[in-house]
Amino acid sequence: VQLQASGGGLVQAGGSLRLSCAASGRTFDDYIMGWFRQAPGKERELVTAISRRGSSTYYADSAKGRFTVYRDNAKKTVYLQMNGLEPEDTAVYYCAAARLIRNLNSDSNSYDYWGQGTLVTVSS
Repeated sequence: VQLQASGGGLVQAGGSLRLSCAASGRTFDDYIMGWFRQAPGKERELVTAISRRGSSTYYADSAKGRFTVYRDNAKKTVYLQMNGLEPEDTAVYYCAAARLIRNLNSDSNSYDYWGQGTLVTVSS
């Protein structure tokens, strides 16, 4: 499966962005989808993940209450709605797909396919 992330940009603190990740190739709803981010000088971290049908989600503590992940399997797209953005959210955001995964909070090693990343910059 090929993944194409988009929607990043520059936003002021407190603002919102919606990231999209469009998939092509194999059946989209065979995959658990995750959003990761990597800030300069830091390791890549899991932000959120969503199950194949969208019935289950996981959020990192940093995302709870501010970010929402959802997917539209008919459009083969997963979204990340980010509200209340803070400068600490500045990072390159990546979407990823996993065919088999033990838990939704599994790390990046569990994911099989990755998008190219989209940069989110939050100014103070």
